[in-house]
Amino acid sequence: MGKVKDPSLAEQGKTSYEWAKNHMKILTNTVNRLKRSQPLRGIRLGICLHITKETSVLIMGAKELGAEVSACGANPLSTQDDIAAFLDENGINIYAWQGQTTEEYDWCIEQMLSHKPQILTDDGSDCHSKVHGKSKFSSLKIMGGTEETTTGVIRLKALANQKKLRYPVIAVNDAYTKHMFDNRYGTGQSTIDGYFRSMNLLFAGKRVVVAGYGWVGRGVASRANGMGSKVFVTEVDPVRALEAHMDGYEVLPMAEAAKIGDIFITATGQTGVIRKEHILKMKEGAVLGNVGHFDVEVDAHFLLNESKSVKQVRPNLDECLLKNGKRVYLIGKGRIANLVAAEGHPPEVMAQSFSNQLLSMIYIAKNHKKIGKKVITVPQEIDTQIAVDALNAMDVKTDKPTPAQIKYAKSWG
Repeated sequence: MGKVKDPSLAEQGKTSYEWAKNHMKILTNTVNRLKRSQPLRGIRLGICLHITKETSVLIMGAKELGAEVSACGANPLSTQDDIAAFLDENGINIYAWQGQTTEEYDWCIEQMLSHKPQILTDDGSDCHSKVHGKSKFSSLKIMGGTEETTTGVIRLKALANQKKLRYPVIAVNDAYTKHMFDNRYGTGQSTIDGYFRSMNLLFAGKRVVVAGYGWVGRGVASRANGMGSKVFVTEVDPVRALEAHMDGYEVLPMAEAAKIGDIFITATGQTGVIRKEHILKMKEGAVLGNVGHFDVEVDAHFLLNESKSVKQVRPNLDECLLKNGKRVYLIGKGRIANLVAAEGHPPEVMAQSFSNQLLSMIYIAKNHKKIGKKVITVPQEIDTQIAVDALNAMDVKTDKPTPAQIKYAKSWG
């Protein structure tokens, strides 16, 4: 049906899927609420996401709501092979395995697109970009799409600004119930997890340099601080730099941070954040990694191709002996460390993100003709509903405004 590494892992994948599903009540409650109406019946859905146990709950949920699903991984190194095997066994046209070459990664995206999806769900916009950049996909009749990440939204807005966007896209990343929780709490925890698994060193007392103070950077800095680290932040945005300073972190340029840091974590979505000139200033034993979407934030090419020697000393950890005699360490070859070296976000937080994805797919199916060829944020009613669902799933109660308060809020005097 598709192509996976080892179909015999399907039973193990089923166990992982069930574990995640049991901790994603927000998403499963949404699916159960909509199952009778089958809002995705007859829709061909194309998914390019990290193939993890959490993603499998979204994919199987979309199938339950009537969609015909094709899927591929959003990163060559992030697929969980047992999950891919489970999805393959359950009727999903999936093309994904861990450890793809660049050529295999591109091939998998193209195979997913060969099923002629009508709605595309992406993480980083590699799939959206391929649809727009290759003439052989120009005949695809796509209603619209969704996008999971900050990096992907930036790419799509650039297309829209150039009047080249072919269909409407909902920027799921911009929903409050996505970026305030997934980016901050999800990436914050899974980043520490990925670093622990790859290096197994103490965070307490270490000088941790966090590049970027967006929602991901905030989460990473907070969790590193909670582990007893001395956190330093580098930024190019003056407002975010001010916020980091007011949150109690020392803000300084990367050229200075490079000299003192023990652990470096990039979280910017930009290119060339830690460059050769920075690496050459680093201390013996410095550990570098990235949790932005693409492997362009840390100069992995310099480390892996211009060092005197490179050897893997632990899973997902390469020791790079520089020509100046110092050893520095690179996690996951500069790719997204929390997914390459760990399992990505915990299911509880992904339940919110994927509820946004699922309801946005349904919104596209119903409203694509009205939206126009532009990038829009998640409609407020969806964002609010997910917050309500999340509170209910956590058994958290809130107050309700009184009639007098409602009237007061609408008055001007």
